[in-house]
Parts: sequence; structure tokens; C-alpha cells
Amino acid sequence: MLNGRTSEISTFKGHDRALRADRIGMTGLLLSVLAASAPLMVVAGVMPTTFAVMGIVGQPLIFVILGVVLALFSFGYAEMSRHVHNAGAFTAYVARGLGGTAGAGASVVALVAYSAMQTGVYGIFGFELSVLLADHLGIDTPWWIPALAAVVLVGALGWLKIDLNAKVLGVLLLIECLMVAVFDVAAVADPAPAGLSLQAFDPDTLTGAGLGTALCFCIAAFVGFEQPAVYAEETSRPHVVVARVTFVMVGFVAVFFALSSWALGVAAGPSRIVHVAQQEGPALLFSLTEARLGAGFTDALHVFFVTGMFACLLSFHNVVARYAFAMGREGLLPSAFGRTSPTSGAPAHGSLLQSVISVVVVVAFAVTDGRPAGDPTAPVLHLFTWMGNVGALGVLLLLAATSVAVIAFFVRRGAARAQMWRIASSAVAGAALVVIIAIAVVDFDVLVAAGPGSALSRILPGVIGVAAVGGVIYGRVLRSAKPEVHARIGLGNEAFQLEKAAAAAGTTP
Repeated sequence: MLNGRTSEISTFKGHDRALRADRIGMTGLLLSVLAASAPLMVVAGVMPTTFAVMGIVGQPLIFVILGVVLALFSFGYAEMSRHVHNAGAFTAYVARGLGGTAGAGASVVALVAYSAMQTGVYGIFGFELSVLLADHLGIDTPWWIPALAAVVLVGALGWLKIDLNAKVLGVLLLIECLMVAVFDVAAVADPAPAGLSLQAFDPDTLTGAGLGTALCFCIAAFVGFEQPAVYAEETSRPHVVVARVTFVMVGFVAVFFALSSWALGVAAGPSRIVHVAQQEGPALLFSLTEARLGAGFTDALHVFFVTGMFACLLSFHNVVARYAFAMGREGLLPSAFGRTSPTSGAPAHGSLLQSVISVVVVVAFAVTDGRPAGDPTAPVLHLFTWMGNVGALGVLLLLAATSVAVIAFFVRRGAARAQMWRIASSAVAGAALVVIIAIAVVDFDVLVAAGPGSALSRILPGVIGVAAVGGVIYGRVLRSAKPEVHARIGLGNEAFQLEKAAAAAGTTP
């Protein structure tokens, strides 16, 4: 409902309970969510690990397969985005399809999962920046100092307007993608002796015990494609823009990563890529780049590797802040979180919450890190790996739950026949996601580089399990103790509009 202005959403509770519309267009939204996929971090980190640890040569084919699965998911997800515009995207979708109790569970899982993914990136960001400072400026500093500095800077940007954030993310992302593309072209122009082999796209390369774990590693690279719905309230045409950006995101990530992982294999040679990745580790991309493009370009690549991670941090921060805002507005968190900054229109309290969480986690890992500066164990092997995989598991669970919610949403509204092919695609995608979740839980010791039988393989995925169960219990308590709050879950601004209509009619909302 408009109040004489097109830049804000009028609600029964006032403008501070709504995110300001028309702040971000299709291009800005696309750049904001693409930043979460951190292209350079995936090419330099995820891909070498998948080659080295799982021994899967057909990594490019995995990205194609996952792209198909997530495209099937997106048919129903994007269609639902035309009907539901809410900053708490997963929360709202699950609540609209499966009820408020399930929506409460989804909200807690989303808050934990995205917070875990962001705090994990602070670890590798702090480590890589400390390495750069030591190599180029001769400054030895522990990883947690640049990590905490990043928390402060990201938090400050999180208080600003989303359109300014989108510009920062856009510049960093475009440079990052351009540099990876330059490497891809150089690799194709100067391949290993095997030449431009297409062996990586042969289904036979996917055989082996490491396939399931490789699927789990690679699907984390797609995280971010589901985020356009989080910004629905801040776009000019959410019923059009959110769906378009979702599909563009899935297509771009699948093609970009498939080509880049193929380029890595071409540069090293399909028969040698696993061995070379085991030798080089995270340095694989940079060593292959230096051999073709020289030390200067490689140094620049290192710099934008770090700035790309900063863009990823800012993107996740914005998402978590909006989930906290949606939860505060609907009564799942204290009402202060459901208010926006009067100057920027940003979810300031949600931004502050995520900054506090990040400080606590980084400090906790720093205090327990007894290794010398330059050792990657605490920031990379623990903070980044553990939190990243916990977050990815949570997002997988949300995707699977949303697939079911999409089906229920259209069936309960009598649109099953009209939406049959979207319902079918959601069912196929949901089944595939459940299989991947099962594999991830079984192989979690491999995902977090823990030994067989390690307690970590139970504790870390248990974090998501506790969040889901705790959220559902919280929802059931609200249904009994505060039914008016439970009824509001997933409705966002619509709840306030219904209250206003009820007040105008002289009835109790």
C-alpha cells in the first residue's frame, strides 16, 4: 500500500517496519548475490580441494549437473517469488507452504547457516591478507587482526544504503570475474601437452568413492543463487526481477565454474590435474597463472582474491541482516530487529547483530589458536572449513524444505493443475537435494578434514539439526502462547496491512 510515495512501503506499524523499495534494480541485485558465490575463492580454493581430496577429474561435469538440479528447483522457487515478497525469503516460503511452525524452524536455520558461512570467510580472509602483508610489506600480523578490521568495515557498510553496497560489490565482482576469465583464456591458449581435452565432461570420470563428497563441495559454490528473494522488498518490480536474477545466477555460476574448472584441468592436463592439485593445494591457480601470465598478474590475482572474499563477506552480511529484520518484524526476534535505520533504510539492528556474532566467533578462534603467525590451521582448516560446511549444510536443508513448501503452496491454493510442471520440477530437485544432504552428513568427516570417527563429524552437522529442532519447538511454543505472533510468521508487511484492515472494520486483529 503506497502512501503518496513510490520509494517506501507503508505499513500499519510505520515506515521503519519496512525496507525501502526501489533501492536496487536488476543489475545491482545480480551483482549483490553473485558476490556471495565468491568466484575467485571457488576457483582458487574449492576446485583444487575437490581435485586433490576427492580425485574427481570430472569436476566441470559436476557443476553442469548441479546447475540442472538447481534450475529445476528455481522453476518453483521463482514462481513463488511472484506471490511472496519478504526479506525472510526461506522463512516466508516455508511458512506459506508448510505453516508458521515450520517457518520458525526455517528462520532459525537460515540465521545460523548464513551467519556460519560469513564468519567462516573471515578466517580465510584474515589469513590471506596477513600473508599478503608479510610477503609484500614485511609486516607480520596474526590473521585475526585483519579479520576483526574486516568485521568493523563490513558492519559499517551494512548500515548504509543497499544501492551503495551493490556498487561496492559490483566493482569488486566484475574485476574478480574478469581476472578468472583471463586465466581461462590463457589456459586454453597454452594447454598442457594433452591439449584441449574434453575428458572432464565424460560421465566415466565421475566414478569413485569421492563423488558424493565432491557434490557437497561443489554445491557450496552455488550458494547465493537463492538470495534474490531476500531483496524482494527493495526492488522496483519484485515479481519480475527476483525470478530473472535467480535464473541468471544459476546459469552464470554453472557455466562460469564449469568452464573455469575445465580450464584448470586443461592447464595441468587431465591425467595430471589430481596429482598437481595434491602437490600445489590452494596455490594451484596461482602457479598455473604465473607460468602463463607472469608474476605481476599473479600478484594482482592474489589481491583480488582477497577483495573478492571481502565482497562475499558483505553480501552474506546483508542477507543475515535482512533475515534478522524479517524475524524481528514478525515477532521471532525482539521488535528492535524489525526496524530500519531512519537515514539509510537499512536493517541496522540486524546488521549490528551479525557484527557482534562475527566478533565473538573470530575472537573465540583467535584465543584458542596457539600456533605461530602464518599457520593456516585455525583460520582456514578450522574456522573457514568448519563454519563453511555447517552453513552449506543448513542452506541445503532450507532448499530441500522450500522444494516441499513450493509444492504445498500451490496445491493448497488449488493451483496444482496450472503449476503441475513447476511442482514436478520442485519434487525432482527436492529429492536430489535430500540425497546430497544424506551424503553430506555421512561424509562430514571428509568435508571438515576430520579423522574417521571424529566427534566433529557429529557435532558440526548437529549444529544445524539443533537449529532446526529448536526453531520448530519455538514455533510450537509461539502457537500456544502467542497465537497472534505465530499467525504473522511469513506474512511480513501483509500482517500489518491485515491488522490495519481489521482495525478499520472495528474488529480485533
